[in-house]
Amino acid sequence: MTKQKPQETYSDETSTSDTADLTGAGSPASLTELLSLTVSGTYAWPLLFPRERLRLDVDGPYPQMVVSGSVRAGASRVNWIAHLTATGPDSWTGPISYKDGPVASFLYTNVAIHATRNIIPPLRSVTATFSGGAPNRVRTYRFSSRSFHDVNFEFDFQAGVTPLTSINTGDHPNRPASLPVETLTIQKVYRRAGFEVETSSGGSVPLSGAGVGAQWSNNEMHDAMQIYWSHFAAKAQWAFWTFFAAQHEMGTSLGGIMFDDIGPQQRQGTALFLNSFIAVPPAGDLNPAAWVRRMIFWTACHEMGHAFNLAHSWQKSLVFGGHGPWIPLADEPEARSFMNYPYNVLGGQTAFFSNFEFRFSDGELLFMRHAPERFVEQGAALWFDNHGFEEANTSPEPALKLELRINREKADFEFMEPAVLELKLTNISSEPQIIPENILAMQDSMTIIVKRNGEPARQFLPYARYCFQRKNKVLGPGEKVYESLFPAAGREGWSIAEPGYYKVQVALHLGDEDLVSNPLTLRVAPPRGYDEEFIAQDFFSDDVGRILAFDGSRSLNKGNDVLREVADRFSDRKVAIHALVPLGTAMAKDYKLLNVEHCQTPNSAAQAGGDIKMAPADTQQANKDLNAALGDDKNAAAETLGHIDYKYYVDQLSDSLVAQGERKEAAAVEEGLYNTLSARNVLDSVLQEIKSRRNKAATAAAK
Repeated sequence: MTKQKPQETYSDETSTSDTADLTGAGSPASLTELLSLTVSGTYAWPLLFPRERLRLDVDGPYPQMVVSGSVRAGASRVNWIAHLTATGPDSWTGPISYKDGPVASFLYTNVAIHATRNIIPPLRSVTATFSGGAPNRVRTYRFSSRSFHDVNFEFDFQAGVTPLTSINTGDHPNRPASLPVETLTIQKVYRRAGFEVETSSGGSVPLSGAGVGAQWSNNEMHDAMQIYWSHFAAKAQWAFWTFFAAQHEMGTSLGGIMFDDIGPQQRQGTALFLNSFIAVPPAGDLNPAAWVRRMIFWTACHEMGHAFNLAHSWQKSLVFGGHGPWIPLADEPEARSFMNYPYNVLGGQTAFFSNFEFRFSDGELLFMRHAPERFVEQGAALWFDNHGFEEANTSPEPALKLELRINREKADFEFMEPAVLELKLTNISSEPQIIPENILAMQDSMTIIVKRNGEPARQFLPYARYCFQRKNKVLGPGEKVYESLFPAAGREGWSIAEPGYYKVQVALHLGDEDLVSNPLTLRVAPPRGYDEEFIAQDFFSDDVGRILAFDGSRSLNKGNDVLREVADRFSDRKVAIHALVPLGTAMAKDYKLLNVEHCQTPNSAAQAGGDIKMAPADTQQANKDLNAALGDDKNAAAETLGHIDYKYYVDQLSDSLVAQGERKEAAAVEEGLYNTLSARNVLDSVLQEIKSRRNKAATAAAK
């Protein structure tokens, strides 16, 4: 597909204008910086077509006293890392503490480094002597770059939204006394983290690409990314896209999101929502306008940090990378880092910003600069790859209990039946407990593990992750909160698909404590015949998984065709219920699609932004599909969808019928919901809510 913007790239250096940052009109690196006598950076051997690279990190911004490198071993590479101790003015030595790759070809256990400084960068060099485990190996590497990796940023913005990519660090009075007052750009933040940043020309994305009410859905933003990001490609690359928008369809409680995949690639895009809680300063703040600018800037750097595969500060001990554990990291719940939440630390955001220096922590810099490239590069390794619960910080006398359960007698699922589970959080103490309002929906504070018997454990990673505004609520003694969980399909593919036994477990971070659920064992039955085996090849796809996770799509037509075939051919199976729900939901309302067909034609009007195609609602088809899914066998629908989602979908159908003037039908739908869930012994408070909705619809129908 022909991209919609030119491919020029520019240096990132410090323009004071947001517009200049977005167009790339920054100035080159200063002569003073280029002629600096620092030796940190990347070195190569040989220089022209490198087979080996060395990254020295001993001076410059936030030095980690580390050297790392990569050595080609056949078609693969060995990555190594050593922590250094100075042995002279330009000499260091240290043990090689980490290796990755075919390590049998690289047996060395120690490295000694000697750097040759020169005011002219090309004349700088580093000589490394590898020893221990094999005969000494001496290699001289030539200076290649003052950074550790090159990366490309692109900032686009919704029409009518003013993007913010720089702030003045002295604008807000709540800041460290030692903090330099300067114009700080996002690019400069990442240059100090060790990256040579280029900024591609950005531009405006029409608001018509947003959904109903001018709010962006996940699918619409994915469409926009693929059209407007000039570097979009189905491959791993050191590049990603950041989109400044007004509001997500989830409302003002969502301040930012990382798009974790475009097809098989992940961590390539982020979005900021400026009409959200991040633009609401605390009451009585001394400079509310500066507070808002700083919060937007922090949110952008935070979400972009996830694109480099950084976890939250409190989750580090739970992170393992690549094909085996990377360097174990300690949790940093009080870190003044872009990757911590300002309101999570003791004293809240006021305490956080009073000594926040607009940087990443040393542990995060170590990962970004020296981890094997595939762990960090956008589009390569999954975000937050693997996980173990061994380091969970559990309390010996917890006040809250986290349970993972299902709404059926036996944890058996039919073949192709997507697994829907339920989370239950109970206050088991004798005192009221304060918890976040959306605690069980906040998957950024949750780690979900799925393990099939005989296979390694995998962390379930949802298609999208959300940044909610933190609002607290009181959970009284004995009170409970519930949420549905769909761990069947996510960014890493289908986690629960093939026949066999699976174990699922959840860890929820709450304050300085980890709540670990019971391990739930479930079974997926084998297919009943060849027809199921055959269609399963298409069913267990990314498109179908995405449609199920997002409750429908009007653009993923191949996946919709598979779901329609499944619903028609296997109408007696529970998978048909799951197929009909998103098919009906997507047809129940008007749906805006970004039309990319013209992208194939150079110099067309589409190059200025494409056009919007409206897919009108088909309420007749929607009602047919949803009634078949939710009403033909109500008990089966409640069992396979779970009580929470079953009620949610029936309420949606009821609201749609009311909007169509079919109030009698809406009352009948709510009556069926009441009878079904009453027989399944759901909470009385839920039944009373259903009864209220039923009576309201019935009263309106009688008028």
